[in-house]
Amino acid sequence: MSGHLMGVYNRAPLEVDRGRGARLWATDGTEYLDCVQGISTNGLGHAHPVLIEAVKEQAEKLWHVSNIFKIPGQEELADRLTESSFADVVFFTNSGTEAVECALKTARKYHAANGQPERIDIYGFDGAFHGRTYGAINAAANPSYTEGFGPKMQGFHQLKWGDHEALKAAIAEPNCAAIIVEPVQGEGGCRAMPDVCLRGLRELCDQHGVLIIFDEVQCGMGRSGKLWAHEWAGMAPDIMAVAKALGGGFPIGACLATTEAAKGMTVGAHGSTFGGNPLAMAVGLAAFNAINSDAILGNVNEIAGYLKQQLHGLKERFPDVIEDVRGKGLLIGLKLVPNNREFMGWARDEQHLLIAGGGDNCVRMLPPLNLTLDEAREAIEKLERTCESARSKAKAAA
Repeated sequence: MSGHLMGVYNRAPLEVDRGRGARLWATDGTEYLDCVQGISTNGLGHAHPVLIEAVKEQAEKLWHVSNIFKIPGQEELADRLTESSFADVVFFTNSGTEAVECALKTARKYHAANGQPERIDIYGFDGAFHGRTYGAINAAANPSYTEGFGPKMQGFHQLKWGDHEALKAAIAEPNCAAIIVEPVQGEGGCRAMPDVCLRGLRELCDQHGVLIIFDEVQCGMGRSGKLWAHEWAGMAPDIMAVAKALGGGFPIGACLATTEAAKGMTVGAHGSTFGGNPLAMAVGLAAFNAINSDAILGNVNEIAGYLKQQLHGLKERFPDVIEDVRGKGLLIGLKLVPNNREFMGWARDEQHLLIAGGGDNCVRMLPPLNLTLDEAREAIEKLERTCESARSKAKAAA
């Protein structure tokens, strides 16, 4: 293997070759049940025929022209997104972190357009993950991502998850511009903000003229069992960042906003060379139309119900291994007693089951939204054997 890659990844010892649906094959031919799916990105699994056809058809027509011209696919996908959400306008990006950057800029520009440029403070929550660009790491403020990159950016603050009094005080601050939150945290440990708290947040922000930014890069696009995770609470944000499953594995992101929230985003305020390119729009349209369907969303709820029931059963049988079952829909977290990284390795190497890591010593199950019941049973069987292995290893070490 080449030694010329920048050493920023702690990669698993698995060299990938090809995938199909919920299956991933290594270059040595080993087959895995993939419940990572590019970290919640391949919403329809690997190599879905609808997406393959969209790529082939568009690749023979036009790939890229930049945003100096009108791109019909942007209008079409923006129409789909706004018809199916709270939003009125959309800005297309190449990734989730770029969508978050746009959301942060949109929020601050809103207050500047209202004659209050001093309102720049944005409050996030501990355990958050919003991407790796400079604004995004400051919004989440995880020390492991911000240290060594110079002074912290002005106007970003963090609140403790569940500290309602601190949240109320922050929203009442005169320079508060926005609150940014994942309705269901991904990397932070699969913590779902209760619906009553989301509704209360909406009321508080309305009282003080503060915008709500939802980061649904991981929990959106059907992963929760509804198209958008916040729909379960019967409320809506002002701005929302989406990506991952929006492209079904192809790089695409989007920042959605109401007309009011985006009032400051006038000509020249923001831009992207690659964002919204014709190839991405073709794949995004195909992925969105497939996921935003009764068949897929119904399947998410059915399979999630089965998995949650079975995982709670494993928790009861292996309290020395599984401490808690978290999440919503097919964004499922298991808080573990043994080290989560070691557990991931046992699942991968002994059971050929791929699961993702997470904060708070969690592992995440992020299977494709079209996972079958048979595949879900297989995942549970592999997890059960991994729990047995973890227990035997703990006894041997004692």
